[in-house]
Amino acid sequence: MIWLPPEEYVRTLPNATMYGALYFTDEDGNPLGLQSVRSAESWQLPGGNVEHEDASPFVTAVRECREETGIVFTGEPALLLTHFRAADAAWPCDKVGFVFDGGILTPDALDGIVLDPSEHGTWRVATLAEWEAMASARVFRRIRALAEARSRGAAGFVLEPRG
Repeated sequence: MIWLPPEEYVRTLPNATMYGALYFTDEDGNPLGLQSVRSAESWQLPGGNVEHEDASPFVTAVRECREETGIVFTGEPALLLTHFRAADAAWPCDKVGFVFDGGILTPDALDGIVLDPSEHGTWRVATLAEWEAMASARVFRRIRALAEARSRGAAGFVLEPRG
């Protein structure tokens, strides 16, 4: 095996995008989701892709949450879930996500959500059974894994099947 300088070696590795998000619930433990304006079936967590100026997925999650909802998160990073999605026809490279615990939102905090209309049309807090009925199977796997991780106090991992 020939040793390559780091700048050459990294060009031999697969490419991936990385995102950071925050998981919030209401006082009854019901998860918060944001509906994308790009697709009525697409529910998301507050967060987004890590950009070059961001220091980490956590910094991205906090910044994107503020931009998308107006929620200013000041807590410490507490990882709830790592998510891996292999490249497929819908996304040309692997995607790795880190979802952090945003905590519990009071009714006043929920009422104070101001969505970025260029990204999300509405927000919703719903029970797991309601999320299972309205979200895609892919999105619901993450929501269920997040609820379980918070409940057991240990981070989870979701490996998303191809396609």
